[in-house]
Parts: sequence; C-alpha cells; structure tokens
Amino acid sequence: MNTITRLRSFKTQTAKVWALSLPYFKSDQKLKACAMLAAIVALNLGSVFMLVQINDWNRLFYDALQNKDAAVFWTQLGRFTYLAFGFIIIAVYKFYLTQLLEMRWRAWMTGHYLERWLSNHAFYRMELGRFAKNSKLSSNDGNNPDNPDQRIQEDINQFTSYTVSLSMGLLNALVTLVSFVGILWSLSGDFAFELAGHKFDVPGFMVWAAILYCVAGSFISHWIGKPLIKLNFQQQQLEADFRHHMVRVREYSESIALDKGEKVERIQLDLRFSKVLVNYLALLKTQKSLTWFTVGFGQAAVVFPFVVAAPRFFSGAIQLGQLMQISSAFGRVQDSLSWFVDNYSSLAAWQATTDRLTSFEDSFAANVPVNSEFLAINSVNLDVTDLTLQLPTGAVLLSGEHLHAQTGDHVLLQGPSGSGKSTLFRAFAGIWPFATGKIERPANAMFIPQRPYFPNGPLRDALAYPEPTVTYSDEQLRQALTDALLPQLAQQLDQSDAWGQKLSGGEQQRLAIARVLLKKPAWVFADEATSALDAQAEQAIYQRLLALVKQSQGAIISIAHKPSIAALHETTWTLEPQPEPRPEPRLDAAAALHQAQYKIKSARF
Repeated sequence: MNTITRLRSFKTQTAKVWALSLPYFKSDQKLKACAMLAAIVALNLGSVFMLVQINDWNRLFYDALQNKDAAVFWTQLGRFTYLAFGFIIIAVYKFYLTQLLEMRWRAWMTGHYLERWLSNHAFYRMELGRFAKNSKLSSNDGNNPDNPDQRIQEDINQFTSYTVSLSMGLLNALVTLVSFVGILWSLSGDFAFELAGHKFDVPGFMVWAAILYCVAGSFISHWIGKPLIKLNFQQQQLEADFRHHMVRVREYSESIALDKGEKVERIQLDLRFSKVLVNYLALLKTQKSLTWFTVGFGQAAVVFPFVVAAPRFFSGAIQLGQLMQISSAFGRVQDSLSWFVDNYSSLAAWQATTDRLTSFEDSFAANVPVNSEFLAINSVNLDVTDLTLQLPTGAVLLSGEHLHAQTGDHVLLQGPSGSGKSTLFRAFAGIWPFATGKIERPANAMFIPQRPYFPNGPLRDALAYPEPTVTYSDEQLRQALTDALLPQLAQQLDQSDAWGQKLSGGEQQRLAIARVLLKKPAWVFADEATSALDAQAEQAIYQRLLALVKQSQGAIISIAHKPSIAALHETTWTLEPQPEPRPEPRLDAAAALHQAQYKIKSARF
C-alpha cells in the first residue's frame, strides 16, 4: 500500500468516525458530553505535566545517589511522594471520567439506533432487504446488514470504547511527544562522525534515533498486521451468526424436538462454530506475528537509549542523573512515536467495528419508509386504488387492482398457496414496501397474523401487547380470555413465562384473538387466525369476531381455506392465476418478471 493510499484510507476512516460521533456531541446531551470530554483532555494534559516533573526528578535523584548527597536524596524522595500522589489522583479520575463518557455515549447511541431500527418498520424492511433485488431496500454495497442486534449491542459498545481510548491515547502521545522532544533534544548533544574525509555533526541525535526507530517499527507493524482489519470484521460477523442460530434453536425448540432435528441443528451449529474457529485461528496467527514484533520492539527500546548515550556517560560528559533522564525522555518520545505500533491490533478492531456501524447507518438511508401517500388511515371504508404488489425479488404479484369493502362486510380472501394473500394484508397494514397505488382504510383496525408474537413475561403483558396493561382491568383481561375459550388462563395473569413456546398452536391463536376481543376494534383482518382450532371452537370464535365487528360497526376480512369459515362470509376476493405471457423474442427475463401473476376477482354469495 503506497503513501497516497494510506492517506486516503486514513481520511476515509476519520470521516466515518466523525459521522458516527458527531450526532452525540450535537444531541441534547452535548453540554455534559463536551464538559466531560474537556475534563478528560485536561486530565491527559495534567498527566503529561506530571511525567515531565518526574523526568526532572530522575536527574536530581540519581545525581544525588552518584554524589552520595543524603540531604538531596531525602528531599527528592519527599518530592517524589507528592508527585506520585498527584499522578495517582489524575490517573484515577482520568480512568473514571473516560469510562463514564464511554458509558453515556454508548447509552445514547444505543437509544438512538434502537429508535431508528424500530421506527417506520425499519427492522422489518431490513429483513426483507435480504431478498431484495434492484430495490431501495438493498444497501449500497448490495448486502443488507447482518445481525442488527449484534451491531446495536456489541458494535456500539466497541466503537465508543475504542474511539474514546484511542483518541485520548493519540492526544496523550502527541502532547507527550511535544513535551519531551525538547528535553531529549537538549540532553542529546551532538553526534559527530566522519564520512569520506568530511566531518559531520548531527544535533539532537537521540531525537533522530527515536524517530527512525519508530518509523521503521510502524511500517513493519502495518505490513504484519494489515490482515487484522478484515479478520476482525469477519470474526464479529461469524460470532453473531453462531449466536443467532442458537437463539433460533431455542425459539423453535418444540418444532425441532418433534421433527427429531437435533442432529441437523448440531451439524449446523458445528458448521457455524467451525467457521468461527477457522477465522479466529487466522486472527490468532496474525496477532502472534504482530506480538512477536511489538514485544521485541518494546524490549529493544529499553536498552537502546543506554547503548546510544553510554559513550558520553563513560567519557564523563554526562552524569548518571542525566543518563537516567535521557533514558526516561527517550522512553517517552519512543512511546509516543510508537503509539501506532502499540495500538495496531486495537486500530484494526476499531476500523472493523466502524465499518460495520457505517454499513448499518447506510442501511437506514437505503431503507426508505413506505410512501406516506400510499396509505391513508382516515376512512370509513376500505378503498384500494390501482394497487401493484411486488415480491422482494422484483416479481409482480398484482397490478392495477381496485378493491372496496364497507361497514358490515364479511370478506373472504382466497387463492392458491403463495399467491400473495398475506402480502396483500401487509399492504393493507402499510408495512409492505414493495407496493404502489393508494389504500384508504379505517384507523380502528387490528390484524391477526398467522404467527402471533407474545413477549416473555406476565400473561397480562402478552394479552395487552403492545399497550400497557394498566389500560385494562383484570376483569376485562379475564373476560377476553374466557371469550377466546381460554378460561384456564384467566387466573394466571401474573404468571411469567415464554408464552410463545409454552402454549400450543391453537392456544396461541386463541390468545391472539383474545387481544382482539379485549381491544374491540371495528375492523378485523384475520390471516388464517383459526387454522389450528377444531371445527367447534373455530365456529364459536368466529361468531364472536363477527358479533364484535357488527357491534363496532365495522367489517371483517379473512384469509381461510375451510368451507365452514367461508360460509360465514358473503363476499369473496379470489386471487386467480394469470395465463403465462406468450413467448416473444423481445421479451427478456426481466420483462417477464414484471408480468402480473394474479388478478383479484370479487364475487358475492
């Protein structure tokens, strides 16, 4: 990598960090954040000042030892006591405020990203974006971010930690360099040598020696450790994939147990974990090579100033105190110039984390919310105008459809499996991003999905979700459970459990319907909401749903396949397959993909 490429890479990294950091320091917490940052900077400057004082103490203390001057010895020992005490106080509060800033910054960024992830259905569209082609849901690099939970939980933590520690470390290194380079220059003297009959004097030769030593070390460190950036990025991704699959095994434990899929899941987990180990081994080997160099580099730096300054000491040009002061100053200058060498592994991990957060940030920009003009929630009826639905792959399900449902209607939506019935419901809800046209529907509506979600915790929370439980009395909650044919749960409102796993499929469907009966919406959109129930329970549940929408002066639109449910509806919307277009020479695959696959036929019984 040439110098220009390195500068561009540094500039790009700096721009990414700045873009990720600036929002916090411009937020409502900016005063506290800036004050804390200023205090940390001041403490870093104070610690460098104390190091300068201790460096001067080295000269006086070791000269006293060489001269056997007991009075100066004890005076300097007393001076060291308060210098050390002051340095300790600064170090403790620098550590405390740095950690506090990292914590508060992480808390703000976590809240900021959670808000964006959970707003405008971004979390849902990001998952859809994994299958999107030629869509705004696709991120700029063609890949949607993997494991957003890991990016919010772990990447933000690492980003704030690395950014604060590395930036303060760099500041400390620069200030230390400026403070000690003058001391080292003045103590170095001139280095005289002859070459080709000419005499040369090099002033401040210890400074030049330190610079050459550290520049060489930086180049070698970069050459050895360059693969760490990519390996760190991959390690975080592979660890997250492994953890995510274990979570899925826990969530679908019953289904896996019934299918006796333990061996398959073990193979899948072993496969993912083997990728973690393979990448980690590569990471470990690179870090070992880098450690060989950095440790050797650091150890050589301990004796290097003594070797260079020894001739002047043995000639009597300098005393022991000055030799120790030179060694201390050289060490500080060398440490400052070696900051890149010492922190290369952290810099590689920081860049990987920054790249992951930047791509996550880009995904928010790519995931444009559904057009606000697409859905209007202010109507008495359901009116669909010129609706076109696409799959994430770009295939068109419906094109130019017009639908109408009004108060009192009982509409059955039917069609072949995979024809887009659930997708049409998603469009009615306003969460499907691959849709154009116009939908107007009432605000007082609820959707019952095929797979209802129940938060872990008290049953009352699962029943009232997403509203606070205090919205409803215990009597209302129990009545809803009883009406949904779950009287056995009526006395378990305060029992905490994983209800999505504990309850059977039929009980989960009845609990979802209990939510509807509790909240009493006017319009109900039921997506195979009773498919797991027996005929008698299904009839009883549907009769209560019909009574609810009638009482609320609303309507019900259902997706169902059973004739017994169809008999409870007087209108059908049927998705009928369209005949395949005739092959034409000019009709390529992309054009064929945009031929509507279904049309909706409306009929009344």
